[in-house]
Amino acid sequence: MPKRRPQPSSHCPIHFALDIFGDAWSLLVVRDLMFKGKSSYGELLASDERISTNILAERLERLEAHGIIRKDVIHTAAARTRYTLTPKGAELMPMLLEIIAWSARYDAKTAAPRGFARRVRTDRDALVRELTAQLHERET
Repeated sequence: MPKRRPQPSSHCPIHFALDIFGDAWSLLVVRDLMFKGKSSYGELLASDERISTNILAERLERLEAHGIIRKDVIHTAAARTRYTLTPKGAELMPMLLEIIAWSARYDAKTAAPRGFARRVRTDRDALVRELTAQLHERET
């Protein structure tokens, strides 16, 4: 059972979002679930940014408490946990794409593939449809 969602200390839209995503790790977890196809604790832990186990566990709890991700225990011989974005979490895609495009424009060493960043700027709606379809395919 997820923890009770904390009450925001302000209802300013920017502050509300920062209460949930006010650190780099939370958005990186969402990025990995959304764009990199990761779904297990181990896959998330193996990200290039090297998140520590205690920080990852806390961010997963926070994102689940806010309804951004869902945690499912897969009952197999060895119980395994799978994380997926909720519809609320998937709605973050346009915002993340804009962050990627902005960063690609100003970071000369960006890891974003040039073609991907260009598509965000020139064909954003079609890209969102494709990425959303990929998310749905992974969840089934």
